[in-house]
Amino acid sequence: MEIYRFGFDAMGGGGEVVLASKSKKEGHSIANLVLEEVARIEYKYSRYRPESIVSRVNAAAGGDFVACDEETASLINYADSLYQNSDGLFDMTSGVLRHAWDFSKALLPEPAKLSGLLALVGWNRVERQGNSIRLPLAGMEIDFGGVGKEYAADRAAAVVADQGVTHGYVNLAGDIRLVGPKPDGTPWVIGIQDPRNKELMIASIPLHSGALATSGDYERFFEVDGNRYCHILHPRTGYPVTYWRSVTVVAPLAITAGSCTTIAMLKGADAMAFLEDTGMGYLAVDHCGKIYHKNT
Repeated sequence: MEIYRFGFDAMGGGGEVVLASKSKKEGHSIANLVLEEVARIEYKYSRYRPESIVSRVNAAAGGDFVACDEETASLINYADSLYQNSDGLFDMTSGVLRHAWDFSKALLPEPAKLSGLLALVGWNRVERQGNSIRLPLAGMEIDFGGVGKEYAADRAAAVVADQGVTHGYVNLAGDIRLVGPKPDGTPWVIGIQDPRNKELMIASIPLHSGALATSGDYERFFEVDGNRYCHILHPRTGYPVTYWRSVTVVAPLAITAGSCTTIAMLKGADAMAFLEDTGMGYLAVDHCGKIYHKNT
């Protein structure tokens, strides 16, 4: 069994399928199935595609209910549980705040525009009937950020496993779901990037199974007057989080790891208690560069 690596671009970043296979041809065939599944999820949940369920729900804001299939309803149910368990910090409707921020330009948003968008944030106002959903205010939006890419990593790994592969992993821009250890039984070693120097690693985490995800202030950001403004926006203030440089979580599923890292970033100084309560392994770097970690 040889280890093969297949890189691709998806969901706004780089991806990779790593697997042990009898031949490169067989591995490539499996990697193509992964690409098909990731593309399916991206097309279905992308806010940039008018035919996606997200775009259809958002376009109907202020109007009628929109019917969702079981897969979408399941993801919405999960996002609802995250909202309830994070004291409202994980909010599917907070994605609308991105309209005030352009991370390609070092400009702070106009207060009036930000205030208007904040008035559209509030998952507690969303109406649901069975698998149907309605956004009560025109201009409201839902966004699967924080769960979509991670869900895709889990689904992609399931595709690999369904093909009989027992050694490998899927990496979607740092959201990693393992299929199994290396062929010799040793763990894959995942490097954790220094949030202030992309050429350096601050830790290496060995994993036989499960998943790992990282959220940080270094993925998309700009600086004004020495202050860093990153793409993770707080649903109550509309401004980027500032307390943590990065948070990495190890969990059984990528969707669990990813949602935990997002909530931790949003909780700021209260994140340590939250991370401890999850019982999962983590590595967090605060705004001063201090590292906190717990092994599982």
